[in-house]
Amino acid sequence: MAEEKLQFHEMGLDERLLQAIADLGWAQPTLIQEKAIPLALEGKDLLARARTGSGKTAAYAVPIIEHILNAKKSVNEQIVRALVLVPTKELGQQVQQMIRELTSCCARDIRVADVSGQADVSAQKPLLMEKPDIVVGTPSRIQTHLQLNNLDLRSSLAMLVIDEADLLFSFGFESDLKQLLGFLSLRRYLPKIYQSFLMSATFNEDVEALKELVLHNPVILKLKESQLPDSSQLTQYQIKCEEDEKFLLIYALFKLSLVRGKTILFVNSIDRCYRLKLFLEQFSIRSCVLNSELPVLSRCHVISQFNQGFYDYIIATDEEMLLEAGASEEKKKKPNKKNHSKGQKAKDKEYGVSRGIDFQNVSNVINFDFPTTVDSYIHRVGRTARADCQGTALTFVSHTELPLLQEVENALTGENLDCALKPYKFHMEEINGLSYRCQDAMRSVTKHAIKEARLKEIKQELLNSQKLKTYFEDNPRDFQLLRHDKPLHPAIVKPHMKNVPEYLIPPTLRRISSTLIHRRRHMRGMASGRNNKGTHKLLTNQNPLKNFKYTGKKIQGRKPQGKKTH
Repeated sequence: MAEEKLQFHEMGLDERLLQAIADLGWAQPTLIQEKAIPLALEGKDLLARARTGSGKTAAYAVPIIEHILNAKKSVNEQIVRALVLVPTKELGQQVQQMIRELTSCCARDIRVADVSGQADVSAQKPLLMEKPDIVVGTPSRIQTHLQLNNLDLRSSLAMLVIDEADLLFSFGFESDLKQLLGFLSLRRYLPKIYQSFLMSATFNEDVEALKELVLHNPVILKLKESQLPDSSQLTQYQIKCEEDEKFLLIYALFKLSLVRGKTILFVNSIDRCYRLKLFLEQFSIRSCVLNSELPVLSRCHVISQFNQGFYDYIIATDEEMLLEAGASEEKKKKPNKKNHSKGQKAKDKEYGVSRGIDFQNVSNVINFDFPTTVDSYIHRVGRTARADCQGTALTFVSHTELPLLQEVENALTGENLDCALKPYKFHMEEINGLSYRCQDAMRSVTKHAIKEARLKEIKQELLNSQKLKTYFEDNPRDFQLLRHDKPLHPAIVKPHMKNVPEYLIPPTLRRISSTLIHRRRHMRGMASGRNNKGTHKLLTNQNPLKNFKYTGKKIQGRKPQGKKTH
């Protein structure tokens, strides 16, 4: 007989918290929430592994909120009771948003502050002076505030969470974390006794090291589930194609409407982001770029608007390539002050897209460039098919990347045979007629154009995130209108490339693509104005070929020509 699943209302939670959970539409807890929340409510330390998108954030946020609500019944003092450490600024904002949603029915009783996102430490000091109940931040930023005495946790902290624990050391937070825990400093920042949670998608040596540093007699939750959903929820495809064919294929997939819904395209470098964006611009396909060069406020705004449905396509790099690039730069870097400053300014080490961030309702993930590791593949593909939603992952594979493909398939099929990457049945010869258009577009996407596009977008986003920041705080509706998918246009865009002539569409795809193309044209016509019908009638009446009527003797609208009669 199957064991009955524990429900939220059976966990002894506060009524206000249960109401917020109901408002979020959570019918029942996920596996990690069902197992972790009761143990956390008992006061136990936890080391939990669960796949991305499985609800790990709520698994620790719910016990924290319940603990604070109970504590405030007897003590009215406003103190910092919980600290959540995250590896990236984007994840920090997401955690803050989740906690605010869960405290929507008790917002006056619980305050939360995210100090990971803003660049200016002094601007965050007033937030911490109010002693929020929950503080969210990266280890380096929290350590900075502790050293400046903006934050005091020694007598008040009751709960510590380390989210995405397997990323903290790889992001260079090892020394900050050890200082925070009192292993590299004579100064003590944390109390002797507090409850700790380590949440991670994978268990590795770094997580084991953290377990020894942070946890005391922990309960270890290794949930029996694959790292990716099964084939009933997530469909994974792979298609073998070389560099030139990648661009031809992505053009055909988008322009012939073979890919529908919100899509994230992953590439392996920032240059590749802009190369792909400029290529798509040649065909009037709009997309956003998301990478470590952009200001954090712009990145968070892109993610927020993508979740709200403002954009369909995001081109992103992931942190795996960012870290490798940073390591290679360190090796190549000479002991020169100029080089040092330039290298430090180039990338944001606290940037992360493929890990932890909750992109909502993503229909497709496309690996335009093959991920360098199995973990990277899992975390990229984990952006889709989250919770109970359906999703599709398509990976482009060149002949040099076949060994990497084999590694990924071995890792996935070892856990679940349903997770294998199926061949994407697409005949490249059918779209050969489109290849000359792609070649024409690629001539405009030069190295100079890519460099110019990078500089132009950084300048635009710096303006958006800094100079207009105070204006947008006073005018939040205008902030919603700020878009990040505007064409950069460092190269000439030819108008005729916008549409695909019907004779170039493969016969097998004409029925699908023509229906969708006509539908889009109709929708654009409806959106262009209310008086379209009247305008069309007016133009028809003015056209002599449309209103010509032969009566036999006279031409309507003109006098007959002939001899004058007296």
